[in-house]
Amino acid sequence: MAKKQPRIDDSVILFDVIYKDGTKSSRRKVAASDLADSDGGDDDAKTLIMAQDHEIAKKSGNQRGTVKTITRSPT
Repeated sequence: MAKKQPRIDDSVILFDVIYKDGTKSSRRKVAASDLADSDGGDDDAKTLIMAQDHEIAKKSGNQRGTVKTITRSPT
């Protein structure tokens, strides 16, 4: 029997993030409702992902690099 494909939640949009140090973070989740509140551009997603990185850094003590580029992940 074939494996079931994982269901992609329509309430989030996935992004691939490349940092200035060359590291990559794939399939970062941003709530679609957060993008709907603004104009829905990728620049808004970049701001939200940077805020996520800041929260993670506060909890872990490891600072994340500066975001270089952000693109939507292929579905």
